[in-house]
Amino acid sequence: MHIKSISDLHQILGYEKPKHPLISLIDVKKLPKEVNFNGVKMSADFYLISMKEHDCGMTYGRNYYDFQEGTMIFTAPNQVVSSNSDSVDENSEGWMLFFHPDLIRDTALGEKIDEFRFFSYDSHEALHLSDQEKKVIHDCLDNIVYEYNHSIDGHSKSLFVSNLELILNYCQRFYDRQFHTRTTQHKDVISAFEQNLKSYINSDELSNLGLPTVQYLASQVNLSPNYFGDLLKKETGKSVKEHINSVVVNKAKTMLLNSSKTVSEVAYELGFNYPHYFSRMFKSNTGFTPQKYRESLN
Repeated sequence: MHIKSISDLHQILGYEKPKHPLISLIDVKKLPKEVNFNGVKMSADFYLISMKEHDCGMTYGRNYYDFQEGTMIFTAPNQVVSSNSDSVDENSEGWMLFFHPDLIRDTALGEKIDEFRFFSYDSHEALHLSDQEKKVIHDCLDNIVYEYNHSIDGHSKSLFVSNLELILNYCQRFYDRQFHTRTTQHKDVISAFEQNLKSYINSDELSNLGLPTVQYLASQVNLSPNYFGDLLKKETGKSVKEHINSVVVNKAKTMLLNSSKTVSEVAYELGFNYPHYFSRMFKSNTGFTPQKYRESLN
């Protein structure tokens, strides 16, 4: 099911008509109990920010956590989501904030929306808020609720957008806190990543498989590429690509100094389709071309 407009969304959910064509705030408690999307895959042309208020058992990597506080999930346009629930739980509490890209398209938020990488995190990488953090988000949301119930005028758009951006900026801060408070679990992830990377680089099939992708390495630790990349950057100060290049360069150094293979042969064995890409990467990491590096130590 692909949903193209906020109006279509409300109709499908059996919810009251929206008060604005490009933004909508839905109270989960007010959804009809007979709504059933079990097994239905859905995508939409707009962004979603949602919060579940009650206890939420969530998986994180390969671990399971029971969170007593607010859980936030973010999705971007055209991402596919699905539900495994037969109906709306009568005890469910929370809200869903939908906004169309057209609302922010010609604004500063529209230009930076892709910087909020959590819109591409998986559901098990949701943001878990403390009570104090939840209050901060609710205060911002109250401004949107006020504006949503206000007659549309020349100020509506800028006020919606400014409060949306404020929510997203706070969520970025809270995700940074979440990375920090889960250092122990993250160390396990990073240790597994480093082992997987080295095993891959040292495999006999590297020349056939090519260099590992971020997607592949993230899948090995059960994380989405964006969350994995952000986690690694927070914990180590280096991107996934920088880690890959570091391991590749170390292996290349050994091959250059302990064999008579040409630079091109070394490049092909390391999974590079074009030797000049290898030479460029090697020089950017060492300050030497592969040949100059070999000559300087011989």
